[in-house]
Amino acid sequence: MEQRISLMTLGVSDLKKSRAFYDSLGWKTASEDMAEEIVAYDLNNMTLALYPFDKLMADAKLTFEKPLHSAVTIAYNVRTEDEVDSILAEAVKAGGMLVKAGEKVFWGGYSGYFADPDGHLWEVAHNPMAPLGPDGEFQWKGCTA
Repeated sequence: MEQRISLMTLGVSDLKKSRAFYDSLGWKTASEDMAEEIVAYDLNNMTLALYPFDKLMADAKLTFEKPLHSAVTIAYNVRTEDEVDSILAEAVKAGGMLVKAGEKVFWGGYSGYFADPDGHLWEVAHNPMAPLGPDGEFQWKGCTA
């Protein structure tokens, strides 16, 4: 198996509301011709999809209720501490919930958290030990935390 992730799908309770949230952040869908039951956003080297939670569970042949938190954190790294605060404010304005305001953290960076309308937890972080590439790509290589 190659060391990569192609697609991450988030189970959502209201696809239209979730799409409106991500669209409000300025994200562009991969295609306007998608089926009405899935939304996808092409990112750097992968795609993030939104799909109704019940259909996601049925596809995986699972039968359990939606958890309060999926125990997964999605990270969005930025170039400056000010950008952390700006992105957190943008997420709240778009309908997200501020979970933790930006602050200095133990590993030497600066980060905060927001939750999207379905409670998916996003960390917005500035890591001075791992500068982003020209296209915003992040690599763990060189991080000491």
